[in-house]
Amino acid sequence: MTSALRMMAFPINPKKIQGLIHAETMSAMVLGSSIFSKSRIFNREIVVFAQWENEDYLNEFLQKHPYGRQIAKGWHIRLEFVRQWGKISGFQIPTLVSEIANEKAVVAVTIARMKYSQIPRFLRWGRPVEKQVRDHNGTTLSLASIRYPNIVSTFSIWKTQKEMTDMVHGHSMMPQPKRHINAMKERERKDFHFEFTTLRFRPLTEYGEWNNKQNYIPYKTELL
Repeated sequence: MTSALRMMAFPINPKKIQGLIHAETMSAMVLGSSIFSKSRIFNREIVVFAQWENEDYLNEFLQKHPYGRQIAKGWHIRLEFVRQWGKISGFQIPTLVSEIANEKAVVAVTIARMKYSQIPRFLRWGRPVEKQVRDHNGTTLSLASIRYPNIVSTFSIWKTQKEMTDMVHGHSMMPQPKRHINAMKERERKDFHFEFTTLRFRPLTEYGEWNNKQNYIPYKTELL
């Protein structure tokens, strides 16, 4: 708990770490959890979403930096960028995009900087979507994270891209399949965020364990 509090109070600073482009340090949150639950207020599990110039800098950070050594004791996944919707400041998002075959695994990440006045409305529309992703049998891992006062993020690993896109468009075979698409329509009507982006990645490799489990990437993902 002490190390988690320290990392949240003094988050990873790209200006002080060679090769780190940008990072968001957040507290893990269970998707769909109660608004006033411990999971939403503060969780001792820390989530870091970071962009590096190359893997050599990342490996050096994990081996030599105090925060890096702490992170290396947990679980992390390395990703290859595919495409982006929306915009977010800080990260250097490539302009070129690639494709993933529908039968291949995919990772989806959302990051939002909330409008303070819209947080109650966002929770009203967002929690049903959180539950939809959490309970979907097409995911091998799905979680959310938060950094006060207004940064929220979601992360999910999907067995196939098709299962993810079916969910997004309201075509999945589960109760209330249009929760996600309805929330997106509501966001278009009146935005919840100052900034919002959805990022899609190809999962490459994973290290360590999350909740005493490993091998969340469902199968080897071809690079081409």
